Amino acid sequence: MSTNSADLSKSNKDVECLEKAECIGSPDSLETAPCDSSSKNEHGKQPLQGLKLASHEVLERAQLTGRLKCSKCNGSRMFYCYTCFSLVGVSQQEIPTIKLPIKVDIIKHPNETDGKSTAVHAKLIAPHDVTIYTYPCIPEYEGERHTVALVFPGPGSVTVEEMSKRLIEIDQRRSLSSQEELCSKRAKHDNEAKDTGSAEGRPRDCPLQRVVFIDSTWNQTNKIITDERLQALVQVELKTRKTCFWRHQKGSPDTYLATIEAIYYFLKDYHEQCLAQEYQGEYDNLLFFYAYLHQLINKAKHSAGKL
Repeated sequence: MSTNSADLSKSNKDVECLEKAECIGSPDSLETAPCDSSSKNEHGKQPLQGLKLASHEVLERAQLTGRLKCSKCNGSRMFYCYTCFSLVGVSQQEIPTIKLPIKVDIIKHPNETDGKSTAVHAKLIAPHDVTIYTYPCIPEYEGERHTVALVFPGPGSVTVEEMSKRLIEIDQRRSLSSQEELCSKRAKHDNEAKDTGSAEGRPRDCPLQRVVFIDSTWNQTNKIITDERLQALVQVELKTRKTCFWRHQKGSPDTYLATIEAIYYFLKDYHEQCLAQEYQGEYDNLLFFYAYLHQLINKAKHSAGKL
């Protein structure tokens, strides 16, 4: 479908098709349910503005071509296949790819509709750093809790800045435990002990190597978040970020983000607060597909007088 046509009747028809779609997040079957007013930031500006994104020209061309068959599953798709995590109608060379500073694991609920998920966007843009698992398949994090964090809101969650301090504390306790075990096997000279103490007193870099996200509707997350394999992980909440997802779930706070939003905002905060570097749009292209779909839907709604 195309919402670039000046023909209002065609725009209205497009919106009707969008409204009847059963899946959200899929570019070939998008839902245009009213977005919460909180999708705009606190200054009243349009969301997703000012991002350093690659040109959307390739998506505009693909949109004009229409849906094509996925070469892997033969499903009818536009832009990408959300089942196979592969591009459709565009090549890998035509879309941006980025290298992330840490690995990203996404745990997808088995009942989550593939077409609703924005997690595929991260996999397509950062294919070497993003892995998607379907629950109950979860990687083994035991022994790595000093290097892994789980992004999910809750009473025990901390900010990104607090996460860094928490992981350093866990790593220090782990190191101390290892040193005590070593001391039980052999005696240490006093000067070695002094050197160890001075090293512990120096500032430590954030040991984070991997971050975990849950990809699910909010009413289905309990089964995953209560899994014992995730209980020992430091839990992080992006408390100051607000969603601009076109189908924000009614009754949930506007800080409950779509998966791709959560990944993007976490990495941005990590870059600034943990790496202590000025953010210059390094991860903006994670929102390459998301920003285009957001614009696409808003254009259709605006043409139909629904905005």
